[in-house]
Amino acid sequence: MDVTSKKIKFKGKNGYMIAAQLDLPKTGKPKGMVLFAHCFTCSKNLNSVNYISKALVQKQFGVFRFDFTGIGESEGDFSDTNFSTNIQDLVTAAEFMKKEYMAPDVLLGHSLGGAAVLAAASSIPDIKAVATIAAPFDPLHVSHHFQDQVCLIKKDGQAEVNLSGRKFIIKKQFIEDIDSHNMVNHIKNLKVPLIIFHAPADKTVGIENAKMIFDTARHPKSFVSLDKADHLLLDNPKDGEYVGQVLASWVHRYLEA
Repeated sequence: MDVTSKKIKFKGKNGYMIAAQLDLPKTGKPKGMVLFAHCFTCSKNLNSVNYISKALVQKQFGVFRFDFTGIGESEGDFSDTNFSTNIQDLVTAAEFMKKEYMAPDVLLGHSLGGAAVLAAASSIPDIKAVATIAAPFDPLHVSHHFQDQVCLIKKDGQAEVNLSGRKFIIKKQFIEDIDSHNMVNHIKNLKVPLIIFHAPADKTVGIENAKMIFDTARHPKSFVSLDKADHLLLDNPKDGEYVGQVLASWVHRYLEA
């Protein structure tokens, strides 16, 4: 099935313009709308995001994906953002979708984006399901990417860190913010079905994170093993396609209800 894609910009709570893309089936009304949150320092244009989005559109779903403030094509300074601003961006995106297109039915988040959708879910009343991919149980887990500089960041207020070959400024406020969130409450208080996708051999966010999320969440909840997939789902396009196909099939019953 062909995909119709539209570039979009909407204003975030902080006044910056956020860049987004809406992917829709070329014919027919979408069965549901998915709001996608990308991984830490990634973007809406990551190849695996494309694979997942295309697979969902092939199953007649619409996908709204955006760059968090300070990332990709969105305005703002990454160093001034944190986990709380990510949650705020998600809520703003959902409000924009409801006003301009269709309210999101599903929140889907990859890695730290997965933790963000778990935290944002209670503030987005229209959703009917939440899905995470390789999500950490605790957003503080992301600090392992720059663990050797955490003390310097706390001492000097900020430091330049190298993340996957790119340089970013991480400020003390970022670490303080990710340390302040109680994910147990967010996960326990989910009022919609949850599906967790995770690879057993994930070297970035260990499989124990999926177990902790699953054990903390209430039913209905599901877990899908991603076999030999890497954390970013970049090694094999079929891994992203599989996530999209399984999610579409799984969530269908909840949209009908």
